[in-house]
Amino acid sequence: MTTTKGKYRVGTTFNPSGNDVVDEIKARAADLIDFIENEIDVPPHETPNETRQSAEIARLKALAQTEIESAAMWAVKAATKRKPGE
Repeated sequence: MTTTKGKYRVGTTFNPSGNDVVDEIKARAADLIDFIENEIDVPPHETPNETRQSAEIARLKALAQTEIESAAMWAVKAATKRKPGE
């Protein structure tokens, strides 16, 4: 199995509870991270203005991927949270 950036960032192989919902959350988050990585191009840059534009696109991609990673973490927590008293 090839490890993609998305699979690595959300840890798709780590699910000690064996919870199917956790697997699904992580798979969907990994797919979205990989989609952003592969489908949004950072244009080549030669001029200072192009460099700024490329840097901004790269920054936005990284922020989006980080937020997806965070959302997956919180969703996994919600899916595995024990009820009070358990």
